[in-house]
Amino acid sequence: MSMEEIQRKLQSGMMRAAVYRGPSRISVEKIPIPEIGDGEMLVRIYACGVCGTDLKKIEYGLVPPPRVFGHEMAGVVAKVGAGVAKFKVGDRVVAHHHIPCKKCFYCERNLFSQCEFYRRTGTTAGFEPAGGGFAEFIRVMDWIVESGTVLIPDNVSYEEASFLEPLNTCVRALETAELQPGETVVIYGQGPVGLMLTQAAAVEGARVIGLDFLDARLDIARELGAAAAFNPRNVDAAARIAEMTDGRGADLAIVAAANPDAVGDAQRVIRRGGRVMLFAQTVPGEKIPVDVAAICMEEKKLIGSYSASVELQDKTAELVFSGKVNVGRLISHRLGLEHLLEGIHLALNPSANSLKVVIQP
Repeated sequence: MSMEEIQRKLQSGMMRAAVYRGPSRISVEKIPIPEIGDGEMLVRIYACGVCGTDLKKIEYGLVPPPRVFGHEMAGVVAKVGAGVAKFKVGDRVVAHHHIPCKKCFYCERNLFSQCEFYRRTGTTAGFEPAGGGFAEFIRVMDWIVESGTVLIPDNVSYEEASFLEPLNTCVRALETAELQPGETVVIYGQGPVGLMLTQAAAVEGARVIGLDFLDARLDIARELGAAAAFNPRNVDAAARIAEMTDGRGADLAIVAAANPDAVGDAQRVIRRGGRVMLFAQTVPGEKIPVDVAAICMEEKKLIGSYSASVELQDKTAELVFSGKVNVGRLISHRLGLEHLLEGIHLALNPSANSLKVVIQP
């Protein structure tokens, strides 16, 4: 859509959006284009990734409707409010949907996702703010304009740029886990998130071992930098990992798969004093058995990481924009808004032919 077409669309006052109407119910509707205020921007969305956190909200009805989800988004500035100086109409941008206050108890400890202000969603396509990327236009609120918007270089596609937010969560997880160059890290799950973790860890100088039940994904893991990749159904992964680490076990295991059995297995494949990072365990109330003696007597640490860090925006952007993390290789499906439910089904039911699903509103 050209800028002239965008202006004609703005004059109509209406846009298409995939509206969440209840558990597993998405309706493509015409809704009003959001109004913007001083310090705000309107962005025409061209790419929005389908994310697991949104999938769980949609599938299980974890929040009340109506909402327009989607937060891994990139597009072009269509309109700016009074006082906006950092961006202009026509700029290609990524807009993050959460930014912390940077001054509260949690922010002072770099626990940005626990900041109360961070939990305020700063982008919306209408209704209760929920990201809004599954729509043609989003309103970007003033604090996101100021601190949560990133310019996209001309040589980077909207699709590639839409990975900034999810890759940031991966980079933050590695920082939280205190990954060191030369360490051996096992990553459970080589879907889109696992493959981003694999690449980011390899860039940091780690030796990465990828685990997945789909052999096609193991091939991609090796292609993108994994030193080894196994299917635990076909290989004694613990024995192979021990062989590769002089019998000690891995330094770090990251559970990027929702399989509850993976947590206990991760405890077994790390060395004494190693770390297990939980990265996909986001369903409230879920209980998973763990070996508490391993935590106590073998000093194996069990830690978690959730969401992105504003302090890692520049680092993450450099990884994507430089191509050090090849996010384009992860895209398997590009779908229009009317096929969002198909995209959700693909993401919830991984196959040899599916990885990242990108919606193009």
